[in-house]
Amino acid sequence: MQSRFRRTGALVGAGAVLFGALAVALGNQAGAEQTPPVAPLDQLLGEQSVQGRTALAKLQPRLAELADRNGIAADQLERILATDKTSWLDEDGKLFYREPVATKAEQAETVASPKWATTAVAAAVGPAFELHSKKGSNRVIYLDFDGHTVTGTAWNSDGKPASVKVPAYDTDGNTSNWSTAEQDVVKDVWARVADDYAPFDVDVTTQAPAESAITRTDAADQQYGTRVLIDPSSWYQTSCGCGGIAYVGVFDRTSQHSFYQPAMVFTKGVGTGAKNIAEAAAHEAGHNVGLSHDGTSTEGYYRGHGAWAPIMGVGYNKAITQWSKGEYADANNKQDDYAVVAENGLARRADDHGNTTATATALTLGTSRKGVYATDSDKDVFRIDVAAGTFSFVAAPSAKGADLDIRLQLLNSAGTVIATANPASGQANAATPTGVSARIDKQVAAGRYYLRIENVGYGNPLNNGYSTYGSLGGYSVRVANG
Repeated sequence: MQSRFRRTGALVGAGAVLFGALAVALGNQAGAEQTPPVAPLDQLLGEQSVQGRTALAKLQPRLAELADRNGIAADQLERILATDKTSWLDEDGKLFYREPVATKAEQAETVASPKWATTAVAAAVGPAFELHSKKGSNRVIYLDFDGHTVTGTAWNSDGKPASVKVPAYDTDGNTSNWSTAEQDVVKDVWARVADDYAPFDVDVTTQAPAESAITRTDAADQQYGTRVLIDPSSWYQTSCGCGGIAYVGVFDRTSQHSFYQPAMVFTKGVGTGAKNIAEAAAHEAGHNVGLSHDGTSTEGYYRGHGAWAPIMGVGYNKAITQWSKGEYADANNKQDDYAVVAENGLARRADDHGNTTATATALTLGTSRKGVYATDSDKDVFRIDVAAGTFSFVAAPSAKGADLDIRLQLLNSAGTVIATANPASGQANAATPTGVSARIDKQVAAGRYYLRIENVGYGNPLNNGYSTYGSLGGYSVRVANG
C-alpha cells in the first residue's frame, strides 16, 4: 500500500508540475501577445523634420536611444530640445540647427575688407582661391564660395528637392567674374575662420579639395573634413528664412559621412560682409564638430559683453570671439569646446616653438616669425642677439579675427624679465579688436635677449571680459631697429 500511495502521489505531483508549466507558458504567450512592438524612432517622428520641443514631447520615453543616436548625453540633448528654438530633429532623429537671421543692425554694421586683390578674375582661380591655413593636414574645412550642387544628402530628403544648385557668392550682380572686392571678402573670411581653428590640426582652405579629402568612407579613412557652403540665394535660404544650417557631430562619421554635408551659411540671412560670414561659417563648422549653442537661461544665443562673445553664441558686433566653456554669467552650456572638438575628429596642433630659454627659437633682426598658440599651457620663447641700441620688440596676433590676446615679456641673457607689455583689450569697431598686440620699445646693451609670448585674458569673464581659455590662435613676432 505504501508503494502504491507513493506512485499515486508522484503521478499527481507530476501532473501539477505539468499543469503549472503549461499555465506559465500560456501566460507568457498571452503577455507577449499583449505587449506592443517597439516602434522605430523614425516612425514616431514622421516624414518631416520636427522642431526640438515638439520632438521631445513625442520621444521623451526614448530619450536615451535618441541621445545615443546623436552621440550626446541624454540630459544635454533634453536641455537642447526643450530650450533651444533653433534645434530640430530630422526624420531619422538626427540633430541639426536652423540659425536665425542676423538683425538689421548686425547686418548693417559692416566693415569693408582690406584691399588685397589686384585683378578681377573670370573664375574661382588665383590667390583668393588657393588659401590654406595648414596645408597637408589630414583634416579640412573647405570654405566654398564658388557654388555647389547639393544632391544625395539629408538636405535633399524630407520632402526637399532632389538636387539644388547653389550659386557662387556674389555682391555686385555680375556673376561672370570675381571682382577685387569680392576676392577681398573671400580672403578676409578665410583669415578669420582660419584663426578660430588655428589651435587644431586642420586645414581651413578656399581651394576646392578632392571629394576624397572631405568625405570619410570608413573608420580606416583618416583624411576627411567638411564643406561650409556660402549660399547667396538658393532654395534653401528661401525655404528656411534663416542664417545657416548644420548637422551636429557629423565631422568624423564613419558611415553616411557625405549624407550630412554640407554646412551652409546664407548671406541673405547674415549679410555679405566678411565679418558676419566668417562668424557664421566658424559657428556652422562648430556644429559639425559636435558643438551646441552658447546661451543663457533666457536667450538661446549669448550676444556677449564688452568686446567679447562666444563663437557658438552670436558675435556679429563683437571684435573678439573665442571658443568657450560657459564662464560668463548665467551660461546654459558648460561644455568644454576644445574637448568636444577633439572628440569629434580635430586634434590639437603640435607645439611649434620652445617654451624655455634653452629651447628658444632664433630670430633675425627685421624678420618676422610666425607661430600658433595652441594650448592654454603654452609659452613660446624666442631669442635674438643684438648690438647696443634702441629696438622695437613686437608680437601681434592674426591681423583679422584675432582670438589670441598677447602678453609680451623681454628677458635678458640671464632669463630675468626686464620689460612687459600687456595693453587692455577692446574694440575699435565690430570687426577690429584693440589691445591684443604687445610692443616694447627699449634701449638695450649689446647681447642676447629673449622674448616670451603668453596668452592672457581681460577683465572678468563673468560680465566684462574673458579668461585665457579661448585666448589662443596665430601670431607673428618681430624685432626691428627703433
